[in-house]
Amino acid sequence: VQLVESGGDLVRAGGALRLSCAASGIIFSITDMGWYRQAPGKQRELVAAITSRGSTNYTDSVKGRFIISRDNAKNTVYLQMNSLKAEDTAVYYCNAQPPYRGSWGQGTQVTVSS
Repeated sequence: VQLVESGGDLVRAGGALRLSCAASGIIFSITDMGWYRQAPGKQRELVAAITSRGSTNYTDSVKGRFIISRDNAKNTVYLQMNSLKAEDTAVYYCNAQPPYRGSWGQGTQVTVSS
């Protein structure tokens, strides 16, 4: 399993970013996927999830601001992040949901300045 995240950046509060994650080594089209994040000093948490059929779920802190989507033809999952807040600062990872242990990518850093 290989997961490659991209799209992180430094952005001002209120701004937007779109993260991408390219997956290989899995049958992507039948795999439920998730975006996770880990802030300094905190445990990794699930932020958003999307089933193989496209049903989505979000943690309360990002509801109404983040949108997860997928393109099965490209084996890619996306996270559109709007109205970013300082507390969204973290390294963002994608993985299956539930995650494949030991198959985490390098993540992509999102830093939101207030």
